[in-house]
Amino acid sequence: MSDEILTIKEVAKYLKLTEKTAYRLAAERKLPGFKVGGAWRFKMSDINAWIEKQKD
Repeated sequence: MSDEILTIKEVAKYLKLTEKTAYRLAAERKLPGFKVGGAWRFKMSDINAWIEKQKD
């Protein structure tokens, strides 16, 4: 797995969501992310693990 860091825009594109939806999911702690200087960031490996967990 990759430890690449994604922005909210990149994670929204990766998940085929609008940026607004990705931001809402992150703010509700439904997407695994963290803030750096007020901006959301996501580890690609965490997003991929989250996707696998959603299949259950």
